[in-house]
Amino acid sequence: MIYRLHKEGVFYLLYSFLFFIVAGLLFYYFMSILTGLLLGTSLFFLILFIIFFRNPPRVHGTKDTDLILAPADGKVVVIEKTFEQEYLKSDAIQISVFMSPLNVHSNKSPVTGEVTYVQYHAGEYLVAWHPKSSELNERNTVVIKKKQYQILMRQIAGKVARKIVCYTKPGALLSRGEEFGFIKFGSRVDLFLPIDSEILVQIGQTVKGGVSEVARFKA
Repeated sequence: MIYRLHKEGVFYLLYSFLFFIVAGLLFYYFMSILTGLLLGTSLFFLILFIIFFRNPPRVHGTKDTDLILAPADGKVVVIEKTFEQEYLKSDAIQISVFMSPLNVHSNKSPVTGEVTYVQYHAGEYLVAWHPKSSELNERNTVVIKKKQYQILMRQIAGKVARKIVCYTKPGALLSRGEEFGFIKFGSRVDLFLPIDSEILVQIGQTVKGGVSEVARFKA
């Protein structure tokens, strides 16, 4: 597999690498427990950022256009019927994917369609699995229209994640599996699907963004 790093990690990787070089020189010229700890710490953060900002290529080969893919890597923590009040103003099936700091954090479009709504909301920083995080935390909402269907995605910042990035805007066309955003350092993405969608995942299941099939539009 080709190992790629995400553009959002350039700043972190550059400075962690410089920190590692400086710590290495200090340890070489002033060998001590303190400089050894500094070198170990710098190496830890360099490896952590390399892991966190990895961006492996993802390809989903099916031509079934009714399939809805996972918007992010992580664990499915919520599958429930709910009322989406920000934009859809209707009942929907909510599927929530929690991303740990070790997951790939690139967010992928679950379907091919036109972006009709993008809205950022400032907010709190509750832990990402908190039931109210979808309504109270800092978040960004993206709606994609596909034929008669509308899918709402919500990027949610968590206790550690403090930076939501969204690359798309209303009027843009997204392909299924195409990157539309990124969330730094652990967070969650909620999907709100048509109420009659067929759900293909279970609570606790691990999914991969742009690859795993989470639901299907009603035939």
